Order: sequence, then structure tokens, then C-alpha cells
Amino acid sequence: MKYKSPLEMMYKWEVEKANEIYLSQPINGKSHEWTWKEFSLEVRKMASYLKSLNLPINSKIGLLSKNCAHWMMADMAIMMSGHISVPLYPNLNSETLSVILKHSETKLLFVGKLDDYKSMKSGVPKKMQCITFPFYSEDYPKWNEILKDVVPISENIERDCNEIASIIYTSGTTGSPKGVMHKFFNFSFAASNAVKAIKFQKEIFFSYLPLCHIAERLLVQMGSLYTGGKVYFAESIDTFSTNLAQASPTVFLGVPRIWTKFQQGILTKLPQHKLTFLLKIPIISSLIKKKIKKGLGLLNAKNIYTGAAPTPTSLIKWFKSIGINIQEAYAMTENTCYSHVSYNDNIMIGSVGQALPLCDVKLSKNKEILIKHDALMDGYYKDEEETNKTIVNGWLHTGDEGEIDQNGFLRITGRVKDLFKTSKGKYIAPSPIEMMLAANKNIEQICIVGIGMPQPLGIVVLSEVGMQKPKNEIVESFSSLLEEVNLKLDDYEKVNNLVIINEKWTVENKLLTPTMKIKRNLIEKKYLMNYEKWYNKEKIFFVN
Repeated sequence: MKYKSPLEMMYKWEVEKANEIYLSQPINGKSHEWTWKEFSLEVRKMASYLKSLNLPINSKIGLLSKNCAHWMMADMAIMMSGHISVPLYPNLNSETLSVILKHSETKLLFVGKLDDYKSMKSGVPKKMQCITFPFYSEDYPKWNEILKDVVPISENIERDCNEIASIIYTSGTTGSPKGVMHKFFNFSFAASNAVKAIKFQKEIFFSYLPLCHIAERLLVQMGSLYTGGKVYFAESIDTFSTNLAQASPTVFLGVPRIWTKFQQGILTKLPQHKLTFLLKIPIISSLIKKKIKKGLGLLNAKNIYTGAAPTPTSLIKWFKSIGINIQEAYAMTENTCYSHVSYNDNIMIGSVGQALPLCDVKLSKNKEILIKHDALMDGYYKDEEETNKTIVNGWLHTGDEGEIDQNGFLRITGRVKDLFKTSKGKYIAPSPIEMMLAANKNIEQICIVGIGMPQPLGIVVLSEVGMQKPKNEIVESFSSLLEEVNLKLDDYEKVNNLVIINEKWTVENKLLTPTMKIKRNLIEKKYLMNYEKWYNKEKIFFVN
């Protein structure tokens, strides 16, 4: 089946919805808006400029910026000009940025809305051509000045559906760079079928999760393109609540950490005992629920999602009690974020929903979730070995462990692989961090954990040497250690605290393999219920 491409959808709306507002972005508290016609004109101009540079066809062009209107314009311009986008996380450190730019062979870099570009800049090769966005300009040629006299491309250029559209790097969390290659067909397939299955109409989206992440890219960017919807952006963390309330989206995706913050904010204003009492009064209950939803900016939301990391069942049930029905979803970069979703009229709390149309799912012998459909990645860029390990006989090996009931609802029960996700949706590779920490002679065993937490934690078993030392000396030693190691890690990898336990992990208690390797899944299951309590304690502490 032939699906319309993202470019074709833009061409459609620039004619049919020429004067309708597409993007709305607050800058210094003032809303800046672009109609579909204005958006497309910017895209056509930048595409024309990019083509004038005579870069080799299918050159890699980087996108380094937080979410903003020009991020989406630049991405479409890269498509239209015959090149491949390489979206980058806006909080990468300079070393990781340098590695990815080199590995991807990026020829040109868009630099936009960033909190601390000064600390990142050394990761950008001095000879690399850069273009900076309006409103957030760095010391590079500026978007508006470059396009001042550029003649826009007038024809509707189309790309072959089998050409690579984007290389999305997930390696910021795994150590060595892994660039997931997606062709145009993948975006077309995933967006077209998801929009139809979920019954999206003309939706209103709120963009704040990184657009370089596949979830935001598919839901917000592609979702708006394939519905002719409207996108509002968040300006900053400080204005997030105000911006969300002003947008009042019909579709909203929140990672677990966001839902926890929402809950804490509500309970600060309305303590649980008072809330519970008011919810028991029929008329008052409906008024309270409406007021809370309006206050959050979710009064008009018909599809309210959580994903990127596990969300506690208790949290989902709590929101249900106040009239907010959260729909869990499950997917990954490697399958174009097209896998499982909870439909708003068929939610089973505790599951991540059912497989989307044309998506096959099965479990391996060790209960690993395997996914198969036509929009799986084309592979990891320059990494055939990892590609062949991940996609075997047409099936994507997710690394997650699961169960599927008779109605097709999928429940995630653990991980087959070592990687885990924080509540920020970032993968953490524990081994390299453990190795750095284990250099301290006071440590016998260590396991980096933190699934569903904002940052990872370290669970430590003291060595014989360590056990002979006073507690205050261990605290001092580990405090210095933590500070030293965290300086070497990216922000999302930094260890929040070290928890010192008094039980050794042994072969006998089944927490070590016969070859003396820790059994991560069993250690995680043993201590999982303590993570939240531990996370909020001091940086170094002992558990009896």
C-alpha cells in the first residue's frame, strides 16, 4: 500500500489550510504564530538554500535545539532538499556531541534553542558550517538573514519512499553511538496507520518532550502533519504549566515523572484526605475533577498518554479517581514508535495496550517481546553487527520481557537486556558506571538501578576493607567518589545517590551467577519497591 509522505502532507495543508494557524510558540511571554502557508514558505526557502550549497545528495544535516517552530521547519527543509536529518538531544555534553557528529558524518548543523550551548560548542568541529535559528541566535549565520533574498522552491519535490529520511541516535545512553536509520516509508506507515487506528481528527498538540526522540517526533510532528492539527510549544520549565493551560491540547503525552509532578502539585493545593472526602460528594466531585483538569490544561484532552518508561499502576489509578484516564503505550526508536497503545475506550490498567494494526508481536522462549511490521528500522548506521543482533529473521528483539493475555493486552514484566529507562525516558547502560564506581576499594559489589526514577541509583555492598571503617569515613569517601564519577557522565546518567546494604549477593541467595556476575533482574525485583524512598534520602546512606 502507498502512504502519503510527510512532504505530501505539508503540500496538502499549505493549500487546504493556507491561512489556518499551524504553530504557536511563546517567546518571552509573547505568542509567535505561523500559518500553514507561512510554515511551508519558510521550509521552501530553507530547502532552496540548502540545495544551493551543493552538498552531496543524502548528506547528513544535524538538528541541535530544544523544541521550537524552526526545528520543525528545518527538519522538513532537510527532507525537501534531498538530505538526511540527524536530530540531537539539546543537553548532550560536548564529548558525546562530537562523537555523534563525527560518526554520522554530519555536513551542516542547525543550532537553535539551547540552555547552555557554550559548554557544548567545543564538540562542534570548527570547520563545520552552522545555521542558527531566529530568537535563539548563536554566533553563526542567522536563518532570517540567510533567507532574506532566497527564492523558494516552487515545485512539490518528492522523495523516494525507500530513501533514508533520518538517523536517530539512541547512543547517548548506551556508551557507543547507535544511529537508528529510518526511511521515509517508515514515517509514512507509522503515522498513517496510527492516526487511523486512534481516530485522530484535527488535533491540538503540546510539544515539550524532545523532538529528537521518536515518541515526540511521531506523535507531535507527524501527528500534526497527518491530521492538519495545531502545535503549541512550551517556552521553559518555569512557564510549562501556563503554556499547557493556554494550549489546552486534545492529545497529551506525559512521561512518568511529569505525572508524578502533576500529582504532587495537586496534593500541595488539595491534601489527599480532603480530596478523598470531596470526591465522595456527587455534585462536588464532578466540579473538583473539572477544575483539576482545567488547571492542568487537560480539560479538552481526549487521548492522554504515558510512555517512555514504566508508570506505577497506583499512579494511573490515582489519576483515574480524579477523572483523568491515562493510556499507556509501548514502542521504541527501532520500530518507529509503532507497536502498542491503550485506546481511550479500552484501557486495561497495568498493561501497555494492544498491538496497533499491521503490527505482529510474539514472545521468545525467554519471554522477550519480539515485534514485526513493515516500518522497522533499516538498521544501525555503520553497525551491521548490532543490527543483526537486534533484527533476526525480520523480528525486532526489544530486550524487554513481557506477557500477552488472550485479548492481546501486553504487560511488561522486566528486561532481557541490561539497559533500563529512567522516568525521563532515557536509557542507562549500567556497566560502565559500575566500573568507574567499583574502583573504590571500599566497594565489593555494585549494581546501578533506577527503572522509573529520574536518575539512576547505586546499590552497594561493602568490601571487607570497607566494613572495617567507621561509617562517617565511608560517607566521606563515597561522597567524593560520587562527585568525581558524575563529572564524567552525561546529565541523564548522573547517579543520584549510593545505598549501602548489609546483605552480600551470593550464588547461594541466587543474586550471583556461578561465574560471579550479578543477576540484575533479580536484584531489581528484590529492591524495586524501595527506589522512590531511597531516591529522596541523602546522597550516601546505610540500609540495615
